Amino acid sequence: MRCPFCGAVDSKVVDSRLGADNDQVRRRRECLECQERFTTYETAEVNLPRVIKARGSREPFSEGKLLSGLQKALEKRPVSMEQIDAAVARIKHRCLQEGEREIDARQIGEWVMDELSKLDKVAYIRFASVYRSFEDVNAFREVIERLEKEPSVEDARNQMSLLDDE
Repeated sequence: MRCPFCGAVDSKVVDSRLGADNDQVRRRRECLECQERFTTYETAEVNLPRVIKARGSREPFSEGKLLSGLQKALEKRPVSMEQIDAAVARIKHRCLQEGEREIDARQIGEWVMDELSKLDKVAYIRFASVYRSFEDVNAFREVIERLEKEPSVEDARNQMSLLDDE
């Protein structure tokens, strides 16, 4: 690793630690020439699939677009950035699990709606109204009625298991 201070190519690793999400290694390095210390981050390189848009065009997967869409839906809602980042990570993981070189944008949209339904019902309806192009009030009503029938995440967590956990 080239030293950012003097440009020397030799450095030694002084300390290594896992990052917060355990998907990154943080390394403290010391330049063997000037003895300055600096930090580097190492992550696994993954090739996310290309996204097939509705009109048939293809583009690289964009984590920024995914994050932006979730943030717009969750604007002014009581959901933390950590929860949003975790949702993005789960969606990216699902894309990788597909094992395909290309994935339909509609599939990603469905995964986003799954995540939003778990995070915040209002955000889910916001996203669904744009994503599914609701034409009238009845479309909103149908989604709201369906959401009212589903147990909340908290209710599901508090529900007792029918099977013994042995």
